[in-house]
Amino acid sequence: MENLPIDPAAGGEERAPIAEPTLRRLPVYHNYLKNLDSSKTHAISCTQIAQDLHLTPIQVRKDLACTGIVGKPKTGYDTEALRLAIEDFLGWNNPNDALLFGAGHLGLALLSYDGFASYGLDIVAAVDADPAKQGAGPRDKKILPLEKAAGLIRRMHIKIAIIAVPEAAAQSIADLCVSCGIKAIWNFAPAKITVPADVTVQHENLASSLAVLSKKLSLRGE
Repeated sequence: MENLPIDPAAGGEERAPIAEPTLRRLPVYHNYLKNLDSSKTHAISCTQIAQDLHLTPIQVRKDLACTGIVGKPKTGYDTEALRLAIEDFLGWNNPNDALLFGAGHLGLALLSYDGFASYGLDIVAAVDADPAKQGAGPRDKKILPLEKAAGLIRRMHIKIAIIAVPEAAAQSIADLCVSCGIKAIWNFAPAKITVPADVTVQHENLASSLAVLSKKLSLRGE
């Protein structure tokens, strides 16, 4: 299990590393809280959250503790305060600009999705080497020539790149991003990319996810 260090500047002091599964569960808690009727549910306990999400109360308590919020005995957490604490911890209240590489079907789908704003991510534009794909994109986003990427990253101080290009181009795009100062890459390309230790990469392997889904389905005899 990978432990991810928390930036001391984000919280004012250094904290213990946070396990990746915890980081993956926090948005689940946030979505759960967002869908509660706040007019009727002013407080929520770890036991109730665990029951509804099929987790254990101890796991929920440990996960929520990393946000710094403290529940009250016999009452639990104020639901609105807990939701905001998760948003603050994950940095969703401090929007980050991102540049998308690749305007194929997947890239256009990502560019079209307006839900990223709720999670502190703004895809400012896309770039693509194919002139036929350049111009106006979904949601009034521009699709620019690839040679515009470096200048845009430096000018706007963009720190996040989203890679949705073919496998053969993934590493060269990653190298370009690193050379321009990108510090985090969300990689949708079907390739493992190599970057310096100070650059964070999150791989989204759709083929692997589909393989797991298909295998689970076959094991059920469906």
